[in-house]
Amino acid sequence: MKAPTAKGQRTHKNTFQAAGTPAAYFSFILHSYAIIGRRIGNKYVCRRHSLSVDIPKDHPRRDSLIVRERLAEFVKKGLMTPTGLIAHGRGEAFDYLMGERTTAAALNAERVAAAYLMNAKRPVICVNGNAAALNAKRLIELAEATGSKIEVNIFHRTEERMKLLIDYMKECGAPNVLGGDPDARIPGLSSDRALCTSEGIFASDVILVPIEDGDRAEALVRMKKTVIAIDLNPLSRTSRMATVSINDEMSRALANMIGFAKGPSNKEKRNDIISQFSNEENIRASVNEIRKYLLDAVSGEKNERS
Repeated sequence: MKAPTAKGQRTHKNTFQAAGTPAAYFSFILHSYAIIGRRIGNKYVCRRHSLSVDIPKDHPRRDSLIVRERLAEFVKKGLMTPTGLIAHGRGEAFDYLMGERTTAAALNAERVAAAYLMNAKRPVICVNGNAAALNAKRLIELAEATGSKIEVNIFHRTEERMKLLIDYMKECGAPNVLGGDPDARIPGLSSDRALCTSEGIFASDVILVPIEDGDRAEALVRMKKTVIAIDLNPLSRTSRMATVSINDEMSRALANMIGFAKGPSNKEKRNDIISQFSNEENIRASVNEIRKYLLDAVSGEKNERS
């Protein structure tokens, strides 16, 4: 299988400081947010959770609205909490700022993440409500491609929500889903997110945590685990704490990682890919990708007005 390539990629050698002061940076974001809008692809949903609304096929943001409606349906059915909608909106805002595309920096991180998962002895993919709603099938496909176990772990934990999510993942094709009967705890966490299984998260050497809380990512790193995070915000605590930070929309990231995992490779080559990666440098590259995209967007707006 041909390895994925980034579309419209640009590489940048600027440092993180080139983004300017935080105040100037986010002021620029707020202005640019209003003028940027494209499409985001995500069409995977299991039959039992099909949408109850009909979005016109000619709507310019149809795919994005489908995702939002699906998340709202998951809240109604109890698989997600309302706070998950806030988290998704925050991530989608950063996706706007990246042009709703996989950047060169993100693709680099996805290649490294696939290498880590393929080399791991006990890889685990962690799933919460948002991740399951966004693309359960690709999470399962990545687990199959990398020999990873799947474990459900959520912040607002109830037995009912855990059962709903585990049943949903199984309905989407996962043969075995851990998390329903926790027998271990992640040290240093007081919330229910500390609850895990000894054969899954606790024993893992490499763990993929899409849409993760920063405190748990930090706790997993303290356990000497290789932590791969999918987080659209390159400045988040999760991104800064993880071993590999993928600043990309989850469905796109998973598709690329599946492509790399299924592509031709060997352990020696994967080790080379890992050894050449710097998460700090890659995050700086992500920030500079945003800078460049925003500058181009504002420049284009000015040209249209002139």
